[in-house]
Amino acid sequence: MNITQDKVVELDYTLTVNGEVIDQSEPGEPLVYLQGHSNIIPGLERALEGKAVGDELQVTVQPEDGYGERDEENVEELSREDFEDDIEVGATYYAQAEDGSVIPFTVMDVSGDTVKVDFNPPLAGMVLNFDVKVLNVRDATPEELDHGHAHSDGDHDHE
Repeated sequence: MNITQDKVVELDYTLTVNGEVIDQSEPGEPLVYLQGHSNIIPGLERALEGKAVGDELQVTVQPEDGYGERDEENVEELSREDFEDDIEVGATYYAQAEDGSVIPFTVMDVSGDTVKVDFNPPLAGMVLNFDVKVLNVRDATPEELDHGHAHSDGDHDHE
């Protein structure tokens, strides 16, 4: 069975940026996603289209097909008063947008009453190198298709 629209895919992967391992699946805990539903970055999803169990590939994803280019307009200064706890430079915090969605951001610097934050994804502007091995491909269940993502072991709870 090949990876096509609406297939649930299990894969092992290692992500490197500039030769440094940034992320990888743990042994026995593959990444599971639903093909064609933007569950993973576009460049990797496109590269996996048509692949089959046992296929191994190296995929280089440019920023525009990954987490996008860095946008310096997404760097802002917030008031120290907006934070409840001690602020850690390099830590990720979460802001609630007007529409109710949650937006992650990274603290870049703390100076007096001002906190410089970056709303760009941490991997924005970076070339991503994936080593991928396809472990399993199966048809999605009607529930998975309805939800737009894969469920591990068919066990899923929306809270």
